[in-house]
Amino acid sequence: MESRNLLRQLPAVDQLLQHPRLKDLSRENYKMVLALTRQVLDDWRLKIKNGAATMPDPGQLAREIENRYHEAGRSSLRPVINATGVVLHTNLGRAILSPSARAAALTAAGRYTNLEYDLEKGQRGNRYSHVTGLLKELTGAEEALVVNNNAAAVLLALSTLAAGRETIISRGQLVEIGGSFRIPEVMGQSGTRLVEVGTTNKTYIHDYERAVGPDTALLLKVHPSNYRIQGFTREVTTAELVELGRRVGVPVMEDLGSGFLIDLEAYGITGEPTVQAEINQGVDVVTFSGDKLLGGPQAGIIVGRRDLVAAMAGHPLTRALRIDKMNLAALEATLRAYRNPDRAVKEIPTLAALVALPEDLRHRAEELQKLLTSVLSSRARVGLMPTTSQAGGGSLPVTELPSWAITIRPEQGGAAGLVTALRRTDPPVLARVQDDLLLLDVRTLLPGEGEELARALVQALEGAVHGGEP
Repeated sequence: MESRNLLRQLPAVDQLLQHPRLKDLSRENYKMVLALTRQVLDDWRLKIKNGAATMPDPGQLAREIENRYHEAGRSSLRPVINATGVVLHTNLGRAILSPSARAAALTAAGRYTNLEYDLEKGQRGNRYSHVTGLLKELTGAEEALVVNNNAAAVLLALSTLAAGRETIISRGQLVEIGGSFRIPEVMGQSGTRLVEVGTTNKTYIHDYERAVGPDTALLLKVHPSNYRIQGFTREVTTAELVELGRRVGVPVMEDLGSGFLIDLEAYGITGEPTVQAEINQGVDVVTFSGDKLLGGPQAGIIVGRRDLVAAMAGHPLTRALRIDKMNLAALEATLRAYRNPDRAVKEIPTLAALVALPEDLRHRAEELQKLLTSVLSSRARVGLMPTTSQAGGGSLPVTELPSWAITIRPEQGGAAGLVTALRRTDPPVLARVQDDLLLLDVRTLLPGEGEELARALVQALEGAVHGGEP
């Protein structure tokens, strides 16, 4: 009986549409406001039937409709503040483009370009020519090709070089590359027959030797860019595999995954080979990502032997997997920066974040602490603590990067409620919780985000205290 009485008290659709908060919205988009009004009333009917004891007044209902209207008009893909300390956060879009790469992409998006037009000859050109010269110059490879991501690069290479024949790979390298996509599945899709050798933790060159036969088309090595097997292990080196490939007349392909173009050992980052080093050792085909350690846009980059890469360029899959003009423009600008490694480390945000020194990060954290302390005042206690960041994006899996974090301890409510409320602010903020402290790692905060972060924290703390939307 109680629920029936409450249901009768809900205003009619036409009555609610007359509320002052909704009149202007109705003039702007009547159909949407009508649909949202019906949706909100339906939701409340369900809540009441499920035992809701309170009855919303018309003003509350109108605010719900208004909030949903504005939410519906907001872009689904929007900026967020990354305070997690994960530099290449796959869920947050991986690499941040450099200013020159952003400008190049914007120009390509808003202007006609010579994407596939040869200005010298006055005839159709090749879209890949804008980056192939740079890639050959930077890696020392004979030829280069670019597709839309590294999984596509691997698929294209295997489809071209090994379809209908056998590809030999160590059992310990049959990895999952993210999003449940696995190397064996990519290989199966390409039409090559997978031949596993060795064991999960140990593979020797004689395992490959015994597996080579008349149907062997390719020796494949997958660099463990997103994992490490440690302890009682043995893996075949690039040099060993190349020597075997030369001896038996079978090409060697390496999926590097992340793909460094600069050796960052001087900054304490080790264990990741550069593309140049693998090409110099004689690997016939190397594939890697554009939006991981390279710090560019999403792309799958293929470099290697001229005849093999040329065969891939002529494969029908290449058109289906091709890179678009905006990513191509951003990739060209990113690669140009690598002509001067010192410039690249400073200009490309991914590299700058990876090599940031702990003492510089502490200074940035202290400046941000002062700002947040003054803004949050009695709402929360603001502190500072050392922490560790990660490269992320399936890169440098065992490398811990010393960093500094701002700690926030709310005076009311807990850190778990605050981290949830921060995801609802504008812009949303992603952070970590440790020992009931909210941690904001400064390594992944971009210049100029301090004021936005402060406003978001104020908004989130109010929302977390009142248990509602911030």
